Amino acid sequence: MGFKLQAIAATAMLLAAGAAFAQKGETVRIAFMDPLSGPFANVGQNQLRSWQFVADRYSGAKNAAGVKFEVVGFDNKGTPQESLNTLKSAIDQGFRYVTQGNGSGAAWAILDAINKHNERNPGKELIYLNYAAVDPALTNAPERDGTPSCSFWHFRFDADTSMKMEALSSFMKEQPAVKKVFIIGQNYSHGQQVSRYFKDAIKRKRPDVQIVGDELHPIGQVKDFAPYVAKIKASGADSVVTGNWGADLTLLVKAMNDAGLKLPMYTYYAVVTGTPTALAGSGDGDVYMVAYGHTNHTGEIGEVARDFQKKFSDDYYGYATWNAIHMLSAAMTKAKSTEPVRVARAMEDLTIKSFAGEVKMRASDHQLQQSMFMTKWQKAKAGEYSVEKTGYTFVPIKQMDPYVSSTPTSCQMKRPAG
Repeated sequence: MGFKLQAIAATAMLLAAGAAFAQKGETVRIAFMDPLSGPFANVGQNQLRSWQFVADRYSGAKNAAGVKFEVVGFDNKGTPQESLNTLKSAIDQGFRYVTQGNGSGAAWAILDAINKHNERNPGKELIYLNYAAVDPALTNAPERDGTPSCSFWHFRFDADTSMKMEALSSFMKEQPAVKKVFIIGQNYSHGQQVSRYFKDAIKRKRPDVQIVGDELHPIGQVKDFAPYVAKIKASGADSVVTGNWGADLTLLVKAMNDAGLKLPMYTYYAVVTGTPTALAGSGDGDVYMVAYGHTNHTGEIGEVARDFQKKFSDDYYGYATWNAIHMLSAAMTKAKSTEPVRVARAMEDLTIKSFAGEVKMRASDHQLQQSMFMTKWQKAKAGEYSVEKTGYTFVPIKQMDPYVSSTPTSCQMKRPAG
């Protein structure tokens, strides 16, 4: 009888151990969907390599869940329609995890399609890992044009436009030289929102600041920004605020260099591929960037950045990839599964240690809560990271705790039964 009890106990322990590591050895495939051709291809290629590099680095025994991460690139050409085509292809190939970030228009198309797919195909659900699409409505409204937002299946690892603006405007509030601001942005949801949120925030925090220009331009279509720079110069602005990214920011900086216009710039994406080299063309200048990371982290993430540059001769600035892979691993460990429904539930209110303190995936809207940094462009000192090997770097000058940029949500999330 004693032997039988021991045998039963041993079997129970083995079953428990098996359940605890049910996902160990599995391969988790992530479909990456962003522009790999066209005007923003350099950004898309960098982000794909970032995902793949981090996935490889933390696969298998190097993550708590013991799973292998595999990231496969799909070229969505930056458009909603192509995003739907690539999503269909990924679904046909059996992918259960999808990531995208460059363009909120594409993000909405992907979110709508995943919501519908998951409703129609129980047991074959997908999770959408949003690493850079920053439209606040994606996590902060009941729906947009009939598409439910703040979806149970969507998790955002970047800080949204409003969160970054809270941090940026808090910093600008303390800059007495800022008196006349020219806003310039891409004419789609992100550029429009940067303008709106800046005007709202600066009115609350520095009502004395004048908006002397508010210009939107076609995204990815302007080849010469000289006419826009002429407007900035004529406005008498002492500062520029822009949410531009990729070629649209690189070309804007080049046009300002050509015109000899050196104004303080307050940016979201000055570190993105191509822009640092353009900035170096004008030497030192008051260029600031708000972000959830910076180019001079030490420790493990600093090693990742340096190893990435050695391998690709490119910069690792998509730090959301690090947080996403580590949070996925933690959620799969907690869920004891790689099944999207279980992983999504496990990721809600999950806290992990990141490269900038603890980060938490807020359950109410699936928006990551994290610290924000203000950084300044300047000559790299000995030991500092040289961005795009220019001899310059973005130095952190202020770190803000998560509560500074945390914004309320009106999300009314619908969760699957069970």
